[in-house]
Amino acid sequence: MPRLIIIDTDPGIDDAVAILLALAAPELAVQGLVAVAGNVPLAATQRNARAVVELAGRPDIPVFAGCPLPLAGVAADAAHVHGDDGLGGLVLPPPTIPLQPQHGVAWLIDTLRAAAPHSVTLCALAPLTNIAVALVMAPDIAGAVGELVVMGGGTHGNITPAAEFNIHCDPQAAAIVFRSGLPITLVPLDVTEAVIGTAERIAPIAALGTRCGAAAATLLAPRAPGRPPVAMHDSCVIAYLLAPGLFHASDAQVAVETGSPLTLGMTVIDRHGRGEPHNARVIDRIDLDGLFRMLPTRLANLP
Repeated sequence: MPRLIIIDTDPGIDDAVAILLALAAPELAVQGLVAVAGNVPLAATQRNARAVVELAGRPDIPVFAGCPLPLAGVAADAAHVHGDDGLGGLVLPPPTIPLQPQHGVAWLIDTLRAAAPHSVTLCALAPLTNIAVALVMAPDIAGAVGELVVMGGGTHGNITPAAEFNIHCDPQAAAIVFRSGLPITLVPLDVTEAVIGTAERIAPIAALGTRCGAAAATLLAPRAPGRPPVAMHDSCVIAYLLAPGLFHASDAQVAVETGSPLTLGMTVIDRHGRGEPHNARVIDRIDLDGLFRMLPTRLANLP
Protein backbone atom coordinates (compact mmCIF):
# COMPACT_ATOMS: atom_id res chain seq x y z
CA MET A 1 0.00 0.00 0.00
CA PRO A 2 1.40 3.45 -0.88
CA ARG A 3 2.60 5.65 1.95
CA LEU A 4 0.15 8.50 2.62
CA ILE A 5 1.90 11.88 2.61
CA ILE A 6 0.91 15.52 2.90
CA ILE A 7 3.33 18.16 1.60
CA ASP A 8 3.55 21.51 3.36
CA THR A 9 5.46 23.78 1.03
CA ASP A 10 6.53 27.25 -0.11
CA PRO A 11 7.64 26.75 -3.75
CA GLY A 12 10.52 27.77 -4.16
CA ILE A 13 12.98 26.22 -6.61
CA ASP A 14 13.90 23.25 -4.47
CA ASP A 15 10.29 22.74 -3.34
CA ALA A 16 9.28 22.38 -6.98
CA VAL A 17 11.80 19.57 -7.55
CA ALA A 18 10.66 17.88 -4.34
CA ILE A 19 7.01 18.00 -5.44
CA LEU A 20 7.87 16.52 -8.82
CA LEU A 21 9.85 13.75 -7.16
CA ALA A 22 6.96 12.91 -4.84
CA LEU A 23 4.43 12.85 -7.68
CA ALA A 24 6.73 10.58 -9.67
CA ALA A 25 6.83 7.92 -6.95
CA PRO A 26 4.13 5.21 -7.06
CA GLU A 27 4.92 4.21 -3.47
CA LEU A 28 3.85 7.66 -2.24
CA ALA A 29 0.19 8.71 -2.22
CA VAL A 30 0.13 12.50 -2.06
CA GLN A 31 -3.07 13.50 -0.27
CA GLY A 32 -2.63 17.20 -0.92
CA LEU A 33 -0.32 20.20 -0.86
CA VAL A 34 -0.66 23.02 1.65
CA ALA A 35 1.11 26.24 0.73
CA VAL A 36 2.53 28.70 3.24
CA ALA A 37 4.37 32.00 3.03
CA GLY A 38 8.12 31.48 2.99
CA ASN A 39 10.45 31.66 0.02
CA VAL A 40 7.94 34.06 -1.53
CA PRO A 41 4.54 35.34 -0.33
CA LEU A 42 1.56 33.02 -0.10
CA ALA A 43 -0.04 34.27 -3.33
CA ALA A 44 3.04 33.04 -5.20
CA THR A 45 3.60 29.80 -3.27
CA GLN A 46 0.04 28.55 -3.78
CA ARG A 47 0.18 29.52 -7.45
CA ASN A 48 3.49 27.74 -7.91
CA ALA A 49 2.25 24.63 -6.12
CA ARG A 50 -0.73 24.43 -8.50
CA ALA A 51 1.47 25.05 -11.53
CA VAL A 52 3.90 22.26 -10.58
CA VAL A 53 1.07 19.81 -9.88
CA GLU A 54 -0.39 20.64 -13.29
CA LEU A 55 3.01 20.28 -14.97
CA ALA A 56 3.22 16.77 -13.51
CA GLY A 57 -0.14 15.85 -14.99
CA ARG A 58 -1.78 15.43 -11.59
CA PRO A 59 -4.74 17.84 -11.48
CA ASP A 60 -6.35 15.43 -9.00
CA ILE A 61 -3.97 16.57 -6.24
CA PRO A 62 -5.70 19.31 -4.22
CA VAL A 63 -3.75 22.45 -3.31
CA PHE A 64 -4.71 24.58 -0.31
CA ALA A 65 -3.52 27.97 0.89
CA GLY A 66 -2.43 28.10 4.51
CA CYS A 67 -0.99 30.91 6.59
CA PRO A 68 0.15 34.14 4.92
CA LEU A 69 2.29 35.28 7.89
CA PRO A 70 4.42 33.65 10.60
CA LEU A 71 3.14 33.52 14.16
CA ALA A 72 4.99 36.70 15.09
CA GLY A 73 3.45 38.45 12.09
CA VAL A 74 6.69 39.66 10.50
CA ALA A 75 7.14 38.20 7.03
CA ALA A 76 10.49 37.35 5.46
CA ASP A 77 11.24 35.84 2.08
CA ALA A 78 14.03 34.53 -0.10
CA ALA A 79 13.13 36.21 -3.36
CA HIS A 80 16.79 37.16 -3.71
CA VAL A 81 17.47 33.43 -4.19
CA HIS A 82 14.28 32.15 -5.85
CA GLY A 83 13.24 35.25 -7.82
CA ASP A 84 10.11 37.29 -7.31
CA ASP A 85 7.94 34.50 -8.73
CA GLY A 86 9.67 31.80 -6.67
CA LEU A 87 10.78 29.51 -9.49
CA GLY A 88 13.98 31.19 -10.60
CA GLY A 89 14.41 30.82 -14.33
CA LEU A 90 11.57 28.34 -14.80
CA VAL A 91 8.51 29.84 -16.48
CA LEU A 92 5.33 27.78 -16.16
CA PRO A 93 1.90 28.60 -17.61
CA PRO A 94 -0.59 30.05 -15.14
CA PRO A 95 -2.30 27.08 -13.48
CA THR A 96 -5.82 26.20 -14.49
CA ILE A 97 -6.59 23.88 -11.59
CA PRO A 98 -8.39 25.79 -8.84
CA LEU A 99 -7.10 26.62 -5.41
CA GLN A 100 -9.23 24.71 -2.91
CA PRO A 101 -11.60 27.00 -0.98
CA GLN A 102 -10.91 25.49 2.45
CA HIS A 103 -8.09 27.01 4.52
CA GLY A 104 -5.04 24.75 4.46
CA VAL A 105 -4.83 24.44 8.25
CA ALA A 106 -8.50 23.44 8.48
CA TRP A 107 -7.91 20.82 5.78
CA LEU A 108 -4.88 19.48 7.64
CA ILE A 109 -6.93 19.10 10.80
CA ASP A 110 -9.89 17.46 9.05
CA THR A 111 -7.66 15.08 7.09
CA LEU A 112 -5.61 13.98 10.07
CA ARG A 113 -8.68 13.55 12.26
CA ALA A 114 -10.14 11.22 9.64
CA ALA A 115 -6.91 9.21 9.26
CA ALA A 116 -5.95 5.99 11.00
CA PRO A 117 -3.43 6.25 13.84
CA HIS A 118 0.17 6.84 12.71
CA SER A 119 -0.86 6.54 9.05
CA VAL A 120 0.16 9.90 7.55
CA THR A 121 3.63 11.26 6.87
CA LEU A 122 3.90 15.05 6.93
CA CYS A 123 6.59 16.46 4.65
CA ALA A 124 7.56 19.94 5.84
CA LEU A 125 9.48 21.80 3.14
CA ALA A 126 8.79 25.28 4.47
CA PRO A 127 8.41 27.37 7.61
CA LEU A 128 6.39 25.34 10.12
CA THR A 129 3.56 27.86 10.57
CA ASN A 130 0.74 25.70 9.19
CA ILE A 131 1.73 22.63 11.17
CA ALA A 132 2.17 24.56 14.41
CA VAL A 133 -1.21 26.28 14.07
CA ALA A 134 -2.88 22.93 13.34
CA LEU A 135 -1.29 21.39 16.44
CA VAL A 136 -2.38 24.31 18.63
CA MET A 137 -5.94 24.24 17.30
CA ALA A 138 -6.28 20.46 17.38
CA PRO A 139 -3.66 18.66 19.47
CA ASP A 140 -5.48 15.36 18.91
CA ILE A 141 -4.25 15.23 15.29
CA ALA A 142 -0.78 14.22 16.50
CA GLY A 143 -1.98 10.63 16.81
CA ALA A 144 -2.47 10.31 13.05
CA VAL A 145 1.09 11.31 12.22
CA GLY A 146 3.45 8.42 11.65
CA GLU A 147 6.39 10.69 10.89
CA LEU A 148 7.05 14.38 10.35
CA VAL A 149 10.04 14.92 8.06
CA VAL A 150 11.32 18.49 8.32
CA MET A 151 13.81 20.23 6.09
CA GLY A 152 15.32 22.86 8.31
CA GLY A 153 17.84 23.87 10.90
CA GLY A 154 21.41 22.78 11.24
CA THR A 155 24.57 23.61 13.13
CA HIS A 156 24.99 26.87 11.19
CA GLY A 157 22.80 29.23 9.20
CA ASN A 158 22.11 30.31 5.64
CA ILE A 159 19.89 33.33 6.32
CA THR A 160 21.77 34.52 9.42
CA PRO A 161 25.06 33.20 10.81
CA ALA A 162 23.09 31.09 13.29
CA ALA A 163 19.80 30.20 11.59
CA GLU A 164 18.55 28.27 8.58
CA PHE A 165 15.82 29.97 6.53
CA ASN A 166 12.80 27.73 7.20
CA ILE A 167 13.28 27.81 10.96
CA HIS A 168 14.25 31.48 11.07
CA CYS A 169 11.11 32.51 9.18
CA ASP A 170 8.91 31.27 12.02
CA PRO A 171 10.95 30.20 15.03
CA GLN A 172 7.93 30.29 17.34
CA ALA A 173 6.15 27.78 15.10
CA ALA A 174 9.24 25.58 14.94
CA ALA A 175 9.55 25.61 18.72
CA ILE A 176 5.93 24.44 19.05
CA VAL A 177 6.48 21.62 16.58
CA PHE A 178 9.68 20.35 18.18
CA ARG A 179 7.98 20.36 21.60
CA SER A 180 4.90 18.53 20.26
CA GLY A 181 6.03 14.96 20.80
CA LEU A 182 5.57 14.09 17.13
CA PRO A 183 8.02 11.54 15.66
CA ILE A 184 10.31 13.96 13.81
CA THR A 185 13.09 13.36 11.33
CA LEU A 186 15.12 16.50 10.69
CA VAL A 187 16.97 16.93 7.39
CA PRO A 188 19.30 19.83 8.21
CA LEU A 189 21.32 22.30 6.23
CA ASP A 190 24.49 20.42 7.16
CA VAL A 191 23.65 17.71 4.60
CA THR A 192 21.28 19.44 2.18
CA GLU A 193 23.58 22.29 1.22
CA ALA A 194 25.78 19.80 -0.66
CA VAL A 195 22.92 18.72 -2.97
CA ILE A 196 23.84 21.04 -5.81
CA GLY A 197 23.25 20.42 -9.49
CA THR A 198 26.24 20.22 -11.80
CA ALA A 199 26.30 19.79 -15.57
CA GLU A 200 27.21 16.13 -15.12
CA ARG A 201 24.42 15.50 -12.62
CA ILE A 202 21.78 17.35 -14.62
CA ALA A 203 22.53 15.83 -18.03
CA PRO A 204 20.58 12.55 -17.44
CA ILE A 205 17.56 14.55 -16.29
CA ALA A 206 17.62 16.86 -19.30
CA ALA A 207 18.07 13.80 -21.54
CA LEU A 208 14.67 12.43 -20.45
CA GLY A 209 13.11 14.59 -23.17
CA THR A 210 9.96 15.22 -21.13
CA ARG A 211 8.42 18.47 -19.96
CA CYS A 212 9.01 17.56 -16.31
CA GLY A 213 12.58 16.50 -17.06
CA ALA A 214 13.20 19.82 -18.79
CA ALA A 215 11.66 21.73 -15.89
CA ALA A 216 13.70 19.84 -13.30
CA ALA A 217 16.89 20.39 -15.30
CA THR A 218 16.15 24.12 -15.40
CA LEU A 219 15.51 24.21 -11.67
CA LEU A 220 18.69 22.26 -10.91
CA ALA A 221 20.89 24.16 -13.36
CA PRO A 222 23.97 26.02 -12.11
CA ARG A 223 23.42 29.71 -11.57
CA ALA A 224 24.89 32.56 -13.56
CA PRO A 225 28.49 33.44 -12.70
CA GLY A 226 28.76 35.37 -9.48
CA ARG A 227 25.49 34.04 -8.03
CA PRO A 228 25.50 31.37 -5.32
CA PRO A 229 24.17 27.93 -6.31
CA VAL A 230 20.73 26.82 -5.14
CA ALA A 231 20.97 23.58 -3.21
CA MET A 232 18.10 21.12 -3.53
CA HIS A 233 17.38 21.17 0.20
CA ASP A 234 13.74 20.13 0.07
CA SER A 235 14.23 17.29 -2.40
CA CYS A 236 16.11 15.49 0.36
CA VAL A 237 12.87 15.08 2.35
CA ILE A 238 11.23 13.12 -0.46
CA ALA A 239 14.45 11.27 -1.32
CA TYR A 240 14.66 10.15 2.31
CA LEU A 241 11.18 8.62 2.07
CA LEU A 242 12.03 6.84 -1.18
CA ALA A 243 15.53 5.65 -0.36
CA PRO A 244 16.27 5.85 3.38
CA GLY A 245 19.41 3.79 2.80
CA LEU A 246 21.00 6.87 1.21
CA PHE A 247 20.82 8.65 4.57
CA HIS A 248 22.25 8.13 8.04
CA ALA A 249 20.63 9.59 11.14
CA SER A 250 21.20 9.75 14.86
CA ASP A 251 18.90 10.66 17.72
CA ALA A 252 19.14 14.14 19.22
CA GLN A 253 17.36 16.80 21.19
CA VAL A 254 16.47 19.74 18.94
CA ALA A 255 15.50 23.05 20.50
CA VAL A 256 14.77 26.33 18.73
CA GLU A 257 15.94 29.74 19.92
CA THR A 258 13.04 32.19 20.06
CA GLY A 259 14.31 34.93 22.37
CA SER A 260 17.68 36.16 21.20
CA PRO A 261 17.84 38.75 18.40
CA LEU A 262 21.35 37.54 17.60
CA THR A 263 20.53 33.83 17.25
CA LEU A 264 16.78 33.89 16.54
CA GLY A 265 15.76 30.66 14.81
CA MET A 266 18.94 28.79 15.70
CA THR A 267 18.47 25.04 16.16
CA VAL A 268 20.42 23.71 19.12
CA ILE A 269 21.11 20.06 18.29
CA ASP A 270 22.23 17.97 21.26
CA ARG A 271 23.26 14.43 20.29
CA HIS A 272 24.98 13.73 23.61
CA GLY A 273 22.11 13.84 26.09
CA ARG A 274 23.40 16.88 27.92
CA GLY A 275 19.97 18.48 28.18
CA GLU A 276 16.42 17.33 27.50
CA PRO A 277 15.60 13.84 26.14
CA HIS A 278 15.93 13.21 22.41
CA ASN A 279 12.96 14.45 20.37
CA ALA A 280 14.12 13.88 16.78
CA ARG A 281 16.21 11.80 14.44
CA VAL A 282 18.69 14.09 12.71
CA ILE A 283 20.19 13.20 9.34
CA ASP A 284 23.95 13.55 9.46
CA ARG A 285 25.13 11.89 6.22
CA ILE A 286 23.82 11.57 2.67
CA ASP A 287 24.97 9.58 -0.36
CA LEU A 288 25.05 12.34 -2.98
CA ASP A 289 25.95 10.08 -5.89
CA GLY A 290 23.11 7.73 -5.03
CA LEU A 291 20.64 10.60 -4.76
CA PHE A 292 21.55 12.03 -8.16
CA ARG A 293 21.39 8.56 -9.73
CA MET A 294 17.86 8.21 -8.37
CA LEU A 295 16.51 11.52 -9.66
CA PRO A 296 16.35 10.79 -13.42
CA THR A 297 15.03 7.27 -12.81
CA ARG A 298 12.18 8.63 -10.75
CA LEU A 299 11.43 11.71 -12.84
CA ALA A 300 11.16 9.48 -15.92
CA ASN A 301 7.73 8.44 -14.57
CA LEU A 302 6.33 11.93 -15.23
CA PRO A 303 5.16 13.43 -18.54
